[in-house]
Amino acid sequence: MKEYIETVLAPRIQGDGGWVEFQSLEGDGLTLVFRGECSKCMILDRCTAWIEQKIDNDLGKKVTVIPVRKKPFFWDQA
Repeated sequence: MKEYIETVLAPRIQGDGGWVEFQSLEGDGLTLVFRGECSKCMILDRCTAWIEQKIDNDLGKKVTVIPVRKKPFFWDQA
């Protein structure tokens, strides 16, 4: 799953200025870390639905994406 996220999904998301990283897969819960533009996206739920559908279509596995937003470290600096 990690390889699929890194090689298939991440490049497509990077095209929009976002970044996605595999964190874990426990049962059918797929935890992904969203960075870049994804960290502040107002329609991240559409992206997670697309990811779930893409994984189902390509890998035949039903998952529920658990998104974790991580803003760049320098956004927290004063």
